[in-house]
Amino acid sequence: MFLETSRYFRQKQIDVVTKDDRTIKAVTLRRLPTVNGEATAIEESDRLDIIAQRQYQNPTWFWHIADANTELEANDLVKEVGRVIQIPKQ
Repeated sequence: MFLETSRYFRQKQIDVVTKDDRTIKAVTLRRLPTVNGEATAIEESDRLDIIAQRQYQNPTWFWHIADANTELEANDLVKEVGRVIQIPKQ
């Protein structure tokens, strides 16, 4: 169901029955690792994929940055210029 490069690749999948008796596949919750990162201030044109490209030379690794911070909505991390977020080292 997921590519090997996906953060969900090794995550357990389960069958869930909905209220209307349909059975669907779901992914169990992923435990977020404790990450020590480098404090970085958000700049005017930053997006998570741009930061990931700058840090890891791979924009699809944006989720490493999201996992290292506490926002429920990842894109909220870059909404406020000057906000300091953690950028994990790889």
